[in-house]
Amino acid sequence: MNFPSSLIEEAVNELSRFPGIGKKSALRMVLFLLKQEESIVSKMGESIIKLRKEIRFCKQCNNVSDLDICNICSNPKRDQHTICVVEDLRDVMAIENTSQYFGTYQVLGGLINPIQGVGPDQLKIDKLLERVRTNDIKEIIMALSATMEGDTTGFYLARKLKDTQVKISTISRGIAIGGELEYADEITLGRSIIGRIPYQS
Repeated sequence: MNFPSSLIEEAVNELSRFPGIGKKSALRMVLFLLKQEESIVSKMGESIIKLRKEIRFCKQCNNVSDLDICNICSNPKRDQHTICVVEDLRDVMAIENTSQYFGTYQVLGGLINPIQGVGPDQLKIDKLLERVRTNDIKEIIMALSATMEGDTTGFYLARKLKDTQVKISTISRGIAIGGELEYADEITLGRSIIGRIPYQS
């Protein structure tokens, strides 16, 4: 792709770093930005920089937050005895959109994937185990994608938790095998949370 300006080329290269954004899509975004008022583009840039500099991770559940403790963990109306284990922020948002779950979360920050060099030590598993040891946790819900990596991670967690008194359940498989949690529709996901079943390792 030939560019009339090195500035446009640089901007296209940077925007094409986004997942699912190729050079053509990035070029459309750049051309859109060029048509905007400078103040609008500056505000966009400032919001991205502010996001990267100021975003925090909840010290309890590892969810993204504006404060040290996220608004879910700090909400006295949430069931503090139930933890829903998810891969990342997108899964928290998907489950919250169902309005069917009222406990807290543990965001692992990924799934065990030996092929890509992701082991248990790279995930926030120790934080989950610490919460189980130090809090009166009654139930752990495995809400992980129905993939090989999700099943491997769930199996590992179940082994780590087997000597505790915590009930371990998993969302029912209304989610298609091999499917990503974030792409499930809200009704199916909500029913999967409500119809969760005992976890079997």
